[in-house]
Amino acid sequence: MSLEILYDDGPCLVVNKRSGLLTQAPAGIDSLEVQVKDFYRRREGKPTSAKIYLGLPHRLDRPVSGAIVLARHARAAGKLSAQFENRSIRKVYWALVEGLVEPEEGTWTDTLRKLHGVAQVEVVDFEHPAGKQAVLHYRVRRHWPIEGNQGVTYLEIDLETGRTHQIRVQAASRGHAVLGDWQYGSRIPFGTQFEDSRLRAIALHARELSFRHPMTQVLVDLRAPLPPTWAGWRLE
Repeated sequence: MSLEILYDDGPCLVVNKRSGLLTQAPAGIDSLEVQVKDFYRRREGKPTSAKIYLGLPHRLDRPVSGAIVLARHARAAGKLSAQFENRSIRKVYWALVEGLVEPEEGTWTDTLRKLHGVAQVEVVDFEHPAGKQAVLHYRVRRHWPIEGNQGVTYLEIDLETGRTHQIRVQAASRGHAVLGDWQYGSRIPFGTQFEDSRLRAIALHARELSFRHPMTQVLVDLRAPLPPTWAGWRLE
């Protein structure tokens, strides 16, 4: 499948990642990294065996769609990584979650830790030695009643930290699992229900990404269009 490129300037490339695609994977498995390297080989007229450097300053979970920035050389990757580390990059997500989220806006602060040997995260006590602080700010944009349950809430989320599965586990721990996220207890399907569950989308989209170009320092402010899986939900 062709890449949906949102921004392409010098060593910076921003892509609207489709859900079901890994950001990075072991050799022999398709991923966004593989597809972007192939893109650069074709554009630069290099053979398929040519080695291509590609920096990944951040990741998006496999079932998540949206804007992700990549770097063509190490210097740019380092400067982008520094922006993520000092939290000067703005990341806004759209999410559809189960239930009625209250109050209408607020901040969720938790301590998260990765479970050993599995791709899973849990909320732990703030004094846990392996825990890391996770902070996000949300605003309720709409609520839909659905017969048989508490309905669905549309959230706009400003992500302050960038922990693994952060939005997914913070929402689920409050009884508001992201639609389609069976891994964290969702009971409402989302998008095409592929036989291979790894290809299924969840209702979480990296909508906005703002950062400074690592070489020119120009402010880059981008919005990623919603994929077809969101058709039927009137969000914009």
